[in-house]
Amino acid sequence: AVMRKGKGLWLGATLAWLAFAFWYTDLGGPLTDAEVASALGVLEARGMEADRLQELERFLREDSGRQFLMVNNIDLRDRPPPMPAFDGGGSAEEYSDYYMEHMYPELLRRACHPIFFGEGLGGVAVDVAGIEGARGWDMAALFRYKSRRAFVEIITHPAMGERHAYKLAAMEKTIAYPVEPGLFLSDLRVLLFLLLALAASLLDGWFIRRPG
Repeated sequence: AVMRKGKGLWLGATLAWLAFAFWYTDLGGPLTDAEVASALGVLEARGMEADRLQELERFLREDSGRQFLMVNNIDLRDRPPPMPAFDGGGSAEEYSDYYMEHMYPELLRRACHPIFFGEGLGGVAVDVAGIEGARGWDMAALFRYKSRRAFVEIITHPAMGERHAYKLAAMEKTIAYPVEPGLFLSDLRVLLFLLLALAASLLDGWFIRRPG
């Protein structure tokens, strides 16, 4: 009976991890030509500039099918321009929150999420080379995307088109660029595996196999 309980515990932990890993991993492979064309068509109809469309097309056509991280550097406006949803006025933080009201649900339902937020320290830039206006960042953020497919689904969502202007109005300047991690110890699949293994080991030793 003890052996059966122990095996059942480890089986349950394994199945829980596999279920999470299946949801957290895009198994659909790289984007197809049809998916890329559809996404570009939506964004072109919204008025995205030709040079940005060309750069985005290259990013999508070079899809590896793997997860990636979006690196964001953000400098918020002290006095953002008036926007309709705020009766003509609002702070940069309010505009940003209004934009993210849509983003967070769309991110989370696709196993995408923030992994880091941090405030800039006094506008200091330790190293700047070959870039004008690269000082004075208010914050940095990292977002994990399950795949470029998930990214496309989010940026072509109708609510994104409606609220993206609020993101731009909130920022004095920003840069966001994708990176594909080679070493990513904060991957939730790794962390959950370790947590479940630890919990199963403790439960197995303390409550199932202990004498008496």
